[in-house]
Amino acid sequence: MNIISLGAGVQSTTMALMAAAGEITPMPDCAIFADTGWEPQAVYDHLERLILALPFPVHRVTNGNIRTSIMENKNTTGQRYAAVPWFTSSGGMGRRQCTSEYKLKPLERKTRELLGYRPRQRIPHGAVTMWIGISWDEMQRMKDPLNKWQVNRWPLIEIEMRRWQCIEWMKAKGWDAPKSSCLGCPFHSDAQWREIKQNPKEWDDVVEVDRALRNGGTIRGMREKQFMHTKRIPIEDVDLNNAEDCGQLSFLGECEGMCGV
Repeated sequence: MNIISLGAGVQSTTMALMAAAGEITPMPDCAIFADTGWEPQAVYDHLERLILALPFPVHRVTNGNIRTSIMENKNTTGQRYAAVPWFTSSGGMGRRQCTSEYKLKPLERKTRELLGYRPRQRIPHGAVTMWIGISWDEMQRMKDPLNKWQVNRWPLIEIEMRRWQCIEWMKAKGWDAPKSSCLGCPFHSDAQWREIKQNPKEWDDVVEVDRALRNGGTIRGMREKQFMHTKRIPIEDVDLNNAEDCGQLSFLGECEGMCGV
């Protein structure tokens, strides 16, 4: 099978539409969107439009709602939720387990189902080719698959297509795509935080969760305060009006592709 890992962002949207137009071959069997439950509404609206436009099915899968797990401090099985790499009061970042828990696991589970294999049942090597939307300018993000039965493919890298070229290609076809990532992802740039802040409902959501991070939680065995923003102050107190991002990490579509794109 040929399956697109669909993050519903710029690169994976371009890849899916190019496949639909026959510009990337062969035609994929399907696409899979792993939903964390905490994307901006613009991403979900875009996804619905995309589903209607693609000639192959798009499967929407989930491993629970990451926001609910954060607020309740537990996942769907009652265990402690997968760690998000929040910024900590000691100067570091927490562990990163969210990508594996909310993106990779549901993607693998659905892929097994589509191939017709039960959990832990042995799958032949190379049974599926997973298309990942990483562009030429982000090739450092290419990674080998964790499973031997999966082969990763990066169609945009094959044709040396950069992110800005994806945007131009979509524009010519009457498309655009929002940034795909969780609302409270700590890898946002200040520009992304400013964009979220323009939507009062989503900004209030972010502020509520950011405040909840200081209500407890043990990191590496030590009680520490956690923050969404690299300045390690409440997100509502961060000055986001600077022209530059003040050293904030660049997200580079990290929650797209294998985490999304």
